Amino acid sequence: MAKVERFAFHVPSLEELAGVLQKGLKENFADAQVSVVDCPDLTQEPFKFPAKGICGKPRIADVGGVPYLIPLVQKEKVYDLNTVAKDIELPGAFILGAGAVSSKILGINAELIPIVQTKSEKKPAVNGSYIAQINPADKGCLLEKYSSKYTDCEFGLLANLYASEGKPGKVIEVKANGRTGELNFVSCLRQTLEKHYGEKPVGMGGTFIIQKGKAKIHIMPPEFSTCPLNTDEDVNNWLKFFEMKAPLICQPVIVSKDPGFDLRVEHTHCFSHHGEGGHYHQDTSPDSVQYLGYFQPAELLFRIDRPQDTHLVGRD
Repeated sequence: MAKVERFAFHVPSLEELAGVLQKGLKENFADAQVSVVDCPDLTQEPFKFPAKGICGKPRIADVGGVPYLIPLVQKEKVYDLNTVAKDIELPGAFILGAGAVSSKILGINAELIPIVQTKSEKKPAVNGSYIAQINPADKGCLLEKYSSKYTDCEFGLLANLYASEGKPGKVIEVKANGRTGELNFVSCLRQTLEKHYGEKPVGMGGTFIIQKGKAKIHIMPPEFSTCPLNTDEDVNNWLKFFEMKAPLICQPVIVSKDPGFDLRVEHTHCFSHHGEGGHYHQDTSPDSVQYLGYFQPAELLFRIDRPQDTHLVGRD
């Protein structure tokens, strides 16, 4: 049994959050509008998620961690999203986020874009996840639906997950166009929250679309590194970077400030319907970029199987 630690976030009202985020985004984007709206039906285009919304008992899970991947991989670290749903006291949860695949299942290393309605007493799990891997044929991106090859809900090493009952409801809608600052969209949101709420950690998750422009995305190589990756430079030399085009559908998990659980405070993976996806770093077309996102503040944090031996390498 993996150790599970629990923490209650500070949960501002949606109206307050909208005001705080709009002010922060305007320092980094030419145009930013944040408002409280009804969550769009996420089963529809372009999302095609297995749940309608991101509302109902919202929570964040940080499972495993980068120290299980680097400096050297610990392949025995394998988890299951159905088990995570029980660990976070929400069996049947709808889960979005960013993680790594189970190399036990795939036989290789790859990026996981988890989109899963976990199993409940009444229903089996619906796995709408994607895998982004390096295409052995041309060394480009190979993006596939997880369920086209596999029937499980496993993942490996690490994941940052936003979970809810998957219900419709009120959410924060964020529109940001034309990046004028250095921060990427997710870092801007997170640092805005950290600046405003300080020692009161706020968690947030959901989904956003890069509607126009291009973005810098990485995909981990299929083979784990056999020599230790001891610095961020080592990690970046190992990763494969791409410029990918919009529209990209992204799944951010954000914690404004780590309350002492060795968290990855921001982590975002994305997929598309044109065969590209992976780990989001930054848009590469600041003048033309357009973001549209839907977010919900989380009530609880669950830290699952926190690494005992830790470091801060490879966290962006």
